[in-house]
Amino acid sequence: MGVEGMEEKDQHEQHEGKEEPQQHNTLQHINDRSLKAVVIGLGYVGLPMAVEMAQAGYQVHGIDIDTSKIAKLNAGQSYVIGIEDDILQSLMQTGLFTASDDYAAVAQAHVIVICVPTPLTAEHQPDISYISAAVDGMTPYLVEGSLVILESTTYPGTTEERVKQPIEAANGWRAGEQFYVCYSPERVDPGSVHYGVKNTPKIIGGSTPACLTYGKQFYGSFLNEVVPVSSTTVAETAKLFENTFRSVNIALVNELTPACEQMGVNIWEVLGAAATKPFGYMPFYPGPGIGGHCIPIDPIYLSWAASRQGSELQFIQLADTTNRQMPERVVKRAAELLEQNGVSVRGARVVLAGMAYKKDIDDLRESPALDVFRLLSAAGAEVVFTDPMVPLFRKDDGTLLQSRPATPELWTWADLVIITTDHSAFDYQEMADQAKLIFDTRNATAGCHGGNIVVLGQPVRRGKTGDTYGES
Repeated sequence: MGVEGMEEKDQHEQHEGKEEPQQHNTLQHINDRSLKAVVIGLGYVGLPMAVEMAQAGYQVHGIDIDTSKIAKLNAGQSYVIGIEDDILQSLMQTGLFTASDDYAAVAQAHVIVICVPTPLTAEHQPDISYISAAVDGMTPYLVEGSLVILESTTYPGTTEERVKQPIEAANGWRAGEQFYVCYSPERVDPGSVHYGVKNTPKIIGGSTPACLTYGKQFYGSFLNEVVPVSSTTVAETAKLFENTFRSVNIALVNELTPACEQMGVNIWEVLGAAATKPFGYMPFYPGPGIGGHCIPIDPIYLSWAASRQGSELQFIQLADTTNRQMPERVVKRAAELLEQNGVSVRGARVVLAGMAYKKDIDDLRESPALDVFRLLSAAGAEVVFTDPMVPLFRKDDGTLLQSRPATPELWTWADLVIITTDHSAFDYQEMADQAKLIFDTRNATAGCHGGNIVVLGQPVRRGKTGDTYGES
């Protein structure tokens, strides 16, 4: 063995010597719940994760650059659906959860979990600036033996390129030796009553086998199921594929919807019948567009990553185009329905029933209702909205628009009501009884009576709407 080989062997043995007590101490901290954690980013992903850790007995400190969130948390007020105020207050009173905008808390932490946003830039490219800012903010405070886990959805290679390597360069450490790095994608389903942080299987990949072992031990100590994979890039790609699968299939249904209308076929009946197949099929449904952080954005991250390697993912591009055209299709159809009722879209009074991107949540991110609102306003319509979950939203010009109460008076005021979000709190039969005309993009009025309802995906019938469009 040459001198270089001996030196490498000695160094490896020295690192192994350091690693064993660190791993032993970590396991002990997990077993006796003395481990301290920091969660960076306290949004719809980070806050539920922080609360779950704290409920398991870990001392957790949350960090967020949004001082208004910190103020609410320190006042015992939750802003995330599913996290109740009394739970938050109890954890804070016992000292299991604290929050600030100060990265110095990382110096006391054994585990740091990054849950920051990963949006798209104006050029429709991945924006990982929040990840980089989090890494820059915490790196000066990291102590040896720390485990850093990225949960933010991102393109394959981010954990290695933007988390592991910058820390190694700044501190002169090696991942798997002086510190540990994992990627474990968030799998939050906002508003779900069936799946939460604890009972949703947790994928995790490590930069090294030692990193993966640490990550599995940590998550396995308070989550029901941990799914280890061979690398951080596999974990990153798995997350993107999950939502790309959804985007592509939703686009297929959205593309089929107008064709079914013209062919005289009710797509909702088609989809209901197809869903009875007990194998090889999963139902997806049409709507006014796609929203949230996942489906509109994740496929673009995957497509961008593939393009860096010279691959063009045409399905993803076509699906994105199809889904993003849906608000325009909805507005075009709405204008046609108004005209068939003798009302011009310019000056028409339109109510959007629902602004959130999804049923029974308050999340406006990427909501297609926002685009429907903009397009109708640009066409000259007088547009208002009602949403039991969203009290107000900020328009493009910066002004705030408040939600109207969902009353019979609102329905009768409107020339057209467009159901853009199928919230459970709406009384759809009352809406059908009072509204002059309803355009239902979610099939929320199924079972309601009234000849003034037009449902996206049901056969087009010519003539004056109230007389010739079928009941839902």
